[in-house]
Amino acid sequence: MDYAGRLSAHLPLATRLVVIKSDGSVLIHSDAGTKALNWMPAGSRLVRADARGSGSDPGSGGPPDVTHASGRADAQPGRWVITGKSGEALTIEMEEIISDCSVELGADPGLVKDGVESHLQELLAAQLNVLGEGWRLVRREYPTAIGPVDLMCRDAGGVSVAIEVKRRGEIDGVEQLTRYLELLNRDPLLAPVLGVFAAQEIKPQARVLAADRGIRCVTLDYDSMRGADDGALRLF
Repeated sequence: MDYAGRLSAHLPLATRLVVIKSDGSVLIHSDAGTKALNWMPAGSRLVRADARGSGSDPGSGGPPDVTHASGRADAQPGRWVITGKSGEALTIEMEEIISDCSVELGADPGLVKDGVESHLQELLAAQLNVLGEGWRLVRREYPTAIGPVDLMCRDAGGVSVAIEVKRRGEIDGVEQLTRYLELLNRDPLLAPVLGVFAAQEIKPQARVLAADRGIRCVTLDYDSMRGADDGALRLF
């Protein structure tokens, strides 16, 4: 597998799980961990060449098999080239297909967050002054092709800001916000879109990664925001 875009990446031959979703996104997984090794965003276009590299179905003599990744390409060994809207390309060389199946998942009821995280999002939406004066809420659960952003706001200068709220801020949360920002910044009506990673506790590694990605980290005081702590008994 080879990726060509803002940077180049290569995955050597191995057994992988390739997921093609109905929104056009493509994800490559291994058996280790939950994070995709590489992925292409919604709306990507898939071109399949046969094992001989002819760019057509074997023996068909016809044009290349071109489909949005939202449609299933009949899986067989060969080369798959997935191209994103921004011109980035992911090339997958299929040596063997172990299993090929298509499943209709139906309507997604959405993620139900735990009580604290959901309440944090609600409290922050009502108390944007925690982030700065003059901020205003655009929408909670702002939709994107890969899932909703917790809060979409405008800062005092009118700049769009996407906020991801977590109870415990770790690297996965920063990666999630990074993917949202990548998509949102392709929209000329929103760009530039800044990012804020807000949580009760943020791990040092997550802070380092967020700083590298240009994402601001904010630690939230849950008790103070919900009025349960008046600060009178604080030592510091």
